[in-house]
Amino acid sequence: MASYSSRVRADAARWASSGLIDGKTAEAIVLDVEAHERRSLSFGSILAIMAALLFGAAILVFVASNWEAIPRVARVGALFAIIFSGYVGGAALKLNDHAAIAEGVWLIAAAAFGGAIALIGQMYHLSGDETQAVLTWCAGTAVAAAALRSGPLTIGAVALAAAWLFLREVDFWRDTDFPYAFIGIAAVLWLVSYWTDSAASRHLILLSLVFYAALLAVEHDSDLVGIAAVLAAISAALFALAVVMPEKVERIVRLGGLLPVHGLVGFLTGMIMIQFEVADEDGAGFAIAAAIALAGIVAAVVLAGRDSRGLRWIAYSGFAIELCMIYVIMIQDMFGTAGFFLAAGVILGLLALAIIRVEKRMREPRVTQGAAA
Repeated sequence: MASYSSRVRADAARWASSGLIDGKTAEAIVLDVEAHERRSLSFGSILAIMAALLFGAAILVFVASNWEAIPRVARVGALFAIIFSGYVGGAALKLNDHAAIAEGVWLIAAAAFGGAIALIGQMYHLSGDETQAVLTWCAGTAVAAAALRSGPLTIGAVALAAAWLFLREVDFWRDTDFPYAFIGIAAVLWLVSYWTDSAASRHLILLSLVFYAALLAVEHDSDLVGIAAVLAAISAALFALAVVMPEKVERIVRLGGLLPVHGLVGFLTGMIMIQFEVADEDGAGFAIAAAIALAGIVAAVVLAGRDSRGLRWIAYSGFAIELCMIYVIMIQDMFGTAGFFLAAGVILGLLALAIIRVEKRMREPRVTQGAAA
């Protein structure tokens, strides 16, 4: 498969030959795309980061094996030597234009920091539980990410924060309070992601916030519908802002135009939770919630689906889930399975026809303007 720059080069040549752009503009477009592509991760860079993750996993497993034969001071000293040499050596590699290898070495140092926390806590029987260790690991990784302006370390810090949220809520070890502090942690990591220019971290933070809202709704079971409705409403509002004023919103969130995708994920999560909660209570309530969810899916595809394949796939998956829920909860006893699929096929066909007509009308002004120019 041709690379992105190769496709742009071919397109730019075609546009220039068609008179849509001049030769200088075509050359500038190609040079800009190639410059940005060179700064992206290559296959070798990905392998280097994967190797670093394997080394990090080896360190953690080595610590977990409880190596009693080595003196305590030697164990701690070895881990801190790995941490120091990893961060300093990675900085030296970064200065010598070996950015990918540097990021991998920093990940090894971050893994060694986590191993050091576990080992010291084990050796000296420090008070606290595993969730506190994970939170400390997250804080240390976030500080390192900010100091080194490392995108992969920022992603690691966000992943550790999400792990802390999960472990804290599911109460693997003891009865704990709900981790309300995750909102503040997410806000700090969001600011760090701006400094390190890590859009992937912001995507992960938004998904973690949806997960946080779902856990909060389960925690406060008596008000589950209200919390889920707030999640759906906020997500729909963010989606609307991203569609109405995309440039202004993108300058703030810097998500590569993918905020509508997160808005749809949050909206569907909230609506599905509402439907599960009211399914056994009120058939009319479930029908209203299902209608709102389906209307939201159609609106998302019409308003933002044309330019986002990911959003379309999420919308189609959500639509399939909604159909299954409607069948199981509402019409299983009203129609046979064949009748349900027939009705679903008719609905899907009409929906596809409507979307095609809307997208065609949305494209017409652009074609007309291009011809006039």
